[in-house]
Amino acid sequence: MKPVQIILIAGGSASGKTTVAKRIANVILKDKSVTYLSMDNYYKNFPEMTLQERKKMNFDHPNIMDIDLMVKQLVELKKRQAIEVPKYDFTTSLRMKETFRVEPADVIIIDGIFTLHIDKIRKFGDIKLFIKTPDDVRFIRRLTRDIEERGFTTDQVINQYLETVKPMHDFFVGPSIDFADVIIPYQEGNEVAIDLVATKVASWVD
Repeated sequence: MKPVQIILIAGGSASGKTTVAKRIANVILKDKSVTYLSMDNYYKNFPEMTLQERKKMNFDHPNIMDIDLMVKQLVELKKRQAIEVPKYDFTTSLRMKETFRVEPADVIIIDGIFTLHIDKIRKFGDIKLFIKTPDDVRFIRRLTRDIEERGFTTDQVINQYLETVKPMHDFFVGPSIDFADVIIPYQEGNEVAIDLVATKVASWVD
């Protein structure tokens, strides 16, 4: 049985990580044995707190992630065992009651801001990518996303960005670029870099 290969995709908030991951998994390699997984599903759960208290939490610090669960499930995927992944609701900042099943595959693509910062996760990476996107582009994307999809106000997004997102990016996320095997300067339609990675991955599953 061939070993399971894991691709880790890191980068700042709203840098384009998920776009790149899903393009490789669902478009370029859609007929291959490839599964996509987001680190965003592994935020810790704090049901005892009020919504207002949860909204004030620092979601850009690695301590907010349930690393033990993620490591456990990555080990299971490496053993070609199916896993039940938590669903996280960003409008309530809580895990949902239901989970979703992820089947094992030859290649697992995982994106998240801390995939290269956290050593316990980074050691799973057979290819480690960092999506490098200008700060102003990332902020505009985050502003739009958090208002339209996550129920934040403009002031909440701006305050969160200045108080936690940018400082945590500068301290934890940005420096993790040093662990990357490949750095992708993200821009709309950067097909060359994505295709190069996809070609390498395709060689694993042919």
